Amino acid sequence: MIQQITSIPIQSVQSGKTITSNVQATPAEVTQSFGDFLQQAIDEVSAQEKNAQVQTVKFMAGQADVSQVMIASQQAELSLQLTTQIRNRVVEAYQEIMRTQV
Repeated sequence: MIQQITSIPIQSVQSGKTITSNVQATPAEVTQSFGDFLQQAIDEVSAQEKNAQVQTVKFMAGQADVSQVMIASQQAELSLQLTTQIRNRVVEAYQEIMRTQV
């Protein structure tokens, strides 16, 4: 049995709001939009980790193939690595901003 590999959806940072050139978004709106984006991305990583756990349990019960378990595990691992790298870059950017002299 061959399972189709699903891709991780990549969505834009902007929310469903349309911002025209003559209307400026407030800092609160931008922060909320970015916060929602981050929360959604973390939820997707969590869902992939849960899927990997489910596939592992199914494999131990003899209901799944080893390839399904490996694919789910690798997807979860790559998502977690990507999330960690993004976090590291954000922390580096924050530290660089804090070092900037005014």
